[in-house]
Amino acid sequence: MRLAVVRASAMEGIMKYRVVVFGVKDTSENIINFIREEICAVDLVITISPEVTKKNQVSGYRGLSVLTEKYGIPVHEADSYFLTDEKTQKFMRENEFDIGISMGWQRLIPKSVLDCFRHGIYGFHGNSGYLPFGRGRSPLNWSVILGDTRFNLNLFRYDEKADSPNVFATEMFSITPHDDIRTAQYKNMICSKRLIRKLLAAYESGHIEIRTDSKDFDSWYEKRTAADGKVDFHKRTRDIYNLIRGVAAPFPGAFALCRGEEVRIWEAHPFDEMIDFSAYAPGEVIDVFDGKPVVRTVDGSLLIDRYESGLVLQTKDVLS
Repeated sequence: MRLAVVRASAMEGIMKYRVVVFGVKDTSENIINFIREEICAVDLVITISPEVTKKNQVSGYRGLSVLTEKYGIPVHEADSYFLTDEKTQKFMRENEFDIGISMGWQRLIPKSVLDCFRHGIYGFHGNSGYLPFGRGRSPLNWSVILGDTRFNLNLFRYDEKADSPNVFATEMFSITPHDDIRTAQYKNMICSKRLIRKLLAAYESGHIEIRTDSKDFDSWYEKRTAADGKVDFHKRTRDIYNLIRGVAAPFPGAFALCRGEEVRIWEAHPFDEMIDFSAYAPGEVIDVFDGKPVVRTVDGSLLIDRYESGLVLQTKDVLS
């Protein structure tokens, strides 16, 4: 069912944008398409210019300026990921905005921009518990890496702080041992779409109710970088497996070194924990089947299903 939200309108030289999406990723484009096809018009997209991505690592980056040509949606390219550049600040001052939805935007939005939106800007954050537990960076990656089995996805109203418990609505999904970060993103997107549908229905009704009475405590996920994907084969099999699936594509992937070359591990799974591999060192290649190395871990072994390297792994190679 489509909502009766009208498109942006020009009033005495001032543009009024009703539904605005902030985004920089392929997931952002997916959400934009969902809104425009199933709910209402998207009146404006705010993204960052390709030059800004050179200074900021953005996994899964997607240039969104093509949406103007494809669908006629105006796109504002900010010259700062923090939206503090003068071009963006001037654009915000000179126009009017109703409601914003952030998808894949990994920076705080400043008060000068938040204050421009009559009904607020809303974004997503989740963890295994309830906000403000699990605030911070890369929450879905961390949840997979830590072996969490559920993810509590919140759609919340932004303020000047990170991931404040201003919760509009929540959806929960499971993280199974078979998920990697990409399949977890699929589940996240399904739940995100349900939450957006609820939010825009509330916006249409003129009443968006926010809960701020959380009884949980603060905890934080730290920022992750590509270097954090280094595999330590002195860790338990489950920890290595969780790391590999938690940083899989579209993220930089897990990696180890062998014979001076980097080995980028994209897919792997626990192999066997009962066979006696004590004659091999942790990280040593025990055997290779169909091009897939079996590597010893502290408490068992790991089968590497897919890797990328300048060398072909062989028996007795050691990943360090």
